[in-house]
Amino acid sequence: MDLGIAGRWAVIGAASRGLGQGCARALAREGVNLVINSRSAEALEETARSLREINAGIAVRAVAGDIGDDAIRAAILEACPQVDILVTNNGGPPPGDFRDWTRDDWLQAVEANMLTPIELIKATVDAMAARGFGRVVNITSGAVKAPIDVLGLSNGARSGLTGFVAGLARQPQLASLNVTINNLLPGAFDTERLRGGLDAASKASGEDVARIREQRLAGIPARRFGSAEEFGEVCAFLCSQQAGYLTGQNILLDGGSYPGTF
Repeated sequence: MDLGIAGRWAVIGAASRGLGQGCARALAREGVNLVINSRSAEALEETARSLREINAGIAVRAVAGDIGDDAIRAAILEACPQVDILVTNNGGPPPGDFRDWTRDDWLQAVEANMLTPIELIKATVDAMAARGFGRVVNITSGAVKAPIDVLGLSNGARSGLTGFVAGLARQPQLASLNVTINNLLPGAFDTERLRGGLDAASKASGEDVARIREQRLAGIPARRFGSAEEFGEVCAFLCSQQAGYLTGQNILLDGGSYPGTF
């Protein structure tokens, strides 16, 4: 299927690896020009090179730094001639017990996973509406749908973003002008973050990491972890011309793990 977005410009956060990179690769295959960001300049440049190899006909610009920093966000937007597609993505806060978290811990989580995406959306959606096309995809977490007790910082901050988007996406001045805003909620994907979590659980429990992996897979009806590649393809569809009637939704990709009807 031709998604009808060749020649568009996209901004993608946390794109040097994992799910962000999966989204960048999928959009590159569709002929979308990219401005990518991550904290690691070296990893980001390597990703930029690989994206140019996927499609030599697109422009790929890399802006390294913490996307939560005002100056870095300004540099990202300056590097993009016009933002037609915005994929917000940022690393999640660490797990733990809420009794141990300070006010600063909460402020950092809200800044990274709620306010930073909102600032990027604020900076781009009105121009999207003026041009008659815009796609915003926020990569959040399956924990928004089914909260995980040790991920309270993430649960809180990302749920705040979800509530904000639910109202914003339905503003007629955006939705009627072909600007859609959706959230993409990953479950367990085979990324460095997941593998690191399995290793940490193994060290903490003394149990073999392969056993912990099998236990985790047993709770997923698909009996496998997702791939960044397939996550990126779903993201690309949400950014497509064909997805213009899909807005304000939380799309859960978790291999069937969530047990609810709604």
